[in-house]
Formats: sequence, structure tokens, C-alpha cells
Amino acid sequence: MKYDEFIATVRRLGEYESRERAEHVTRCVLGVLGARITVQEAEDLAAQLPGDLAGALRAEERPMPDLSPDGFAGAVAARLEGASTETARWDVSAVLTTVTESIDGGELNHVLSQLSSGFATFFGHPELA
Repeated sequence: MKYDEFIATVRRLGEYESRERAEHVTRCVLGVLGARITVQEAEDLAAQLPGDLAGALRAEERPMPDLSPDGFAGAVAARLEGASTETARWDVSAVLTTVTESIDGGELNHVLSQLSSGFATFFGHPELA
């Protein structure tokens, strides 16, 4: 998947008004994800993502505590101006569903193995279930 297609998919799934909002949300979500997984896993994931999304995975300080899915959404909400944890859950799902469509199954399993239980729901947007 190319960068423009990735952002367009996030925009469609997240129902964002602009491409810029979809890009901002994508970078926030990937930043939190990158801080939650190991440096090596972030590098492996970055290698399968399009364009300069790899930089977003490296943007946050490491390591972030082991967060529950709600804690992860809260960490994203803190980076998105005016977002609640509930709206951030939607944002996380839009981005991580697009990640799922962009990487191979083995890489997805590696990423999921580093996250707490319950994260798999973020990797399948409610509209796609």
C-alpha cells in the first residue's frame, strides 16, 4: 500500500473531514504504538509501512508502560487536541485497521504479541467486522 492510499483509508475509516486530520491522527497513533513495542519490532513494522510513517513510530520516548487498550486510547487522546478516550478508540481503530491491511500476517502477530490482551479489536474496524 502506498502512502496516499494508506492515508485515504484512514480518512475513510475514521470519517475525517480532511487529509491533514487523517495524517495527524495516524502519526499520533503510530507514535504511541511505537513507544509500546520494542525498538526492533518498531523497525520491523516500519519496514512494511509506506512513505515516512516509520518516523512516527520513532517519535515517542521509550518505553511506554504496558497499557490496557483503554490506556492506549487515553495516551492517544492526550496527543489529539480535544479528543476523548472514546473518540480516540475510534481513531486508534481506523489507523490500526489500516496497518493490518498494509503488513503481512506474521508482522501483525509479532506486534500483537507485544501488546496486552484486548488489542486485537483495534486491528479490525467495527465497519469491517
